[in-house]
Amino acid sequence: MTTTEWVLDIIDMLNEYLWTYVVIVMLIGCAIYFTIRTKGVQFRLLKDMFNVIANRPIYINKVEKENLSTEDERLKKIGSFQAFAVSLSSRVGTGNLAGVASAIFVGGPGAVFWMWVMALFGAATAFVESTLAQLYKRRGEDSFYGGPAYYMQYGLHRKWMGVLFAVLITITFGIANQVVQSNTLCDAVADTMGVEQDKVGLVLTIATTMIIFGGVTRISLLSSIIVPIMAVGYILLAAFILITNITAIPAMISLIVKSAFGFEQAAGGMVGVAMMQGIKRGLFSNEAGEGSAPNAAAIASTSHPIKQGLLQALGVFADTLVICTCTAFVILLSGIYDSGRDGIILTKYALITHVGSLGGLFVTLAIFFFAYSTIIANYFYGETNIRFITQSGKTIFAFRAITGATVMIGATVTLQTAWCLVDLAMGFMTLVNLVAIIQLSPKVFRLLDNYIEQRRNHQDPQFKRSMMPEIEKDVECWE
Repeated sequence: MTTTEWVLDIIDMLNEYLWTYVVIVMLIGCAIYFTIRTKGVQFRLLKDMFNVIANRPIYINKVEKENLSTEDERLKKIGSFQAFAVSLSSRVGTGNLAGVASAIFVGGPGAVFWMWVMALFGAATAFVESTLAQLYKRRGEDSFYGGPAYYMQYGLHRKWMGVLFAVLITITFGIANQVVQSNTLCDAVADTMGVEQDKVGLVLTIATTMIIFGGVTRISLLSSIIVPIMAVGYILLAAFILITNITAIPAMISLIVKSAFGFEQAAGGMVGVAMMQGIKRGLFSNEAGEGSAPNAAAIASTSHPIKQGLLQALGVFADTLVICTCTAFVILLSGIYDSGRDGIILTKYALITHVGSLGGLFVTLAIFFFAYSTIIANYFYGETNIRFITQSGKTIFAFRAITGATVMIGATVTLQTAWCLVDLAMGFMTLVNLVAIIQLSPKVFRLLDNYIEQRRNHQDPQFKRSMMPEIEKDVECWE
């Protein structure tokens, strides 16, 4: 056994214990707890989510204008939709195409059911963490910034915890996650075009470094353009496939549900595997509770922290219930989900089965845009948290160089190695974030009560930090 194989075996054992006994229990527990305490906020305020993303006041006939201070007005205003797009560009990535395929490959059709369950309840967790990010956001030179590291320092008064999270998220998104995105993108392009993966990796590395030196404003602009186009195109193709296979849909749904609970003979001993894969790959895709999306939620200019929390909950629905489901249905309806293929190659050949060679070309283009926009958003998460630790320009420059190198490395490793690294880093990062948001959640519940009260008074909700005097000294914005 080589040293590399020995190290990977150790990581596999750590992953199995971490995900089987710790992370999944905490994720499910938090999701259910937050859903109960917010009285199902992700369901009852669904209309408000769409009003926020459209930048419409909650009550159109009685609008209170957003009162930005002179200090706030000097910042480049990044709207709710752009912040939503940055977080969605990280959520909507290889997890939606390759991750779903890997979940089905390992856990069978039942994994899809558990992805749905995790999304429905996990949206409440996304709501809590993103609301906290808005509450404790800070002012930067050209935009707001924030995230879990900041609400750990200013909300919990534990800077050490913030530094720990900043290190974990930088490793997870700045290194491990980038390997998966790059690997999947290069694999798909190389398979379609018949070129070597390292050559694709070189082009991708150059394209990435050109963007990451442009800052958060350029990242948010790029994401707000690319994400809607790539998502809508993929959904339309999946809708076409569903319509042309409409008679097979009831049997497919039955297969998913039966497999989820082991009622299918072939899935009798795979309930635990299906659940673990569904939750694990669902988390990788929608990131609810992971602590990544709050970094994007913090940059938005909005009139009430709850609004951005609602928007990020909607992002979980869009990611898992729509886009991941599209991939799952395409694969299961193709009939080749048990062919032995894994990852993006399984998704690609499933599309080819439905629509011919054009399907392979489309999935290559889709994964290019999905993965590329995710690489850019992942870099933003890493830089935001490095700045929490140090403002050194040399450190930021070094991280940009490391990002480019990591993207290049991702073109050469195997898919399973990439997933192994991501799972371990993502697990530890998620645990730290969940511990923090559980302790800070009462503040979110109070903010939600404040928001609901203003809605009942037919007002477009506005928040000022004076409304919560006990945290006023810890909050920099919201005058």
